[in-house]
Amino acid sequence: YEPKSSVSTISNAMDVGNPSNFARMLDLYGSTWNKLSKDIQGFSFSDSQTREAMNKIHQKFGYIMDPHGAVGYLAWKAFEEQNPDHSGIILETAHPAKFLEEVEKTLEISLDIPERLEELSERKKEAELMPASFDQLKDYLLARF
Repeated sequence: YEPKSSVSTISNAMDVGNPSNFARMLDLYGSTWNKLSKDIQGFSFSDSQTREAMNKIHQKFGYIMDPHGAVGYLAWKAFEEQNPDHSGIILETAHPAKFLEEVEKTLEISLDIPERLEELSERKKEAELMPASFDQLKDYLLARF
């Protein structure tokens, strides 16, 4: 494993060249890469492959898949090709409207935005800089909630 610079893609939550969760995963396997790699594989796909998968799923099933779901689908298909005796499912965690412009452009459709998602987009984003300290985060949260 070698950390890399992030690369911007249409699946922006996956644009991580040095994921913080990797160290946690490695720790679960006793910091032994050979053990981890027996259970976990990684795959990478281009934006054009992602768009192609989104179109394929939409045409075949009428399902509107977001870019992250499309990458999950492609990863499953790649894994399944190497392991034909396995079954699997793909779960999406975001509504396609979260990627409105990309989904509409890729699928050439107009997408309705759910009311709750629309309400969130109208809220003011707030951020507060604080040190990486559990105690300070805990105090901050307890004072507000």
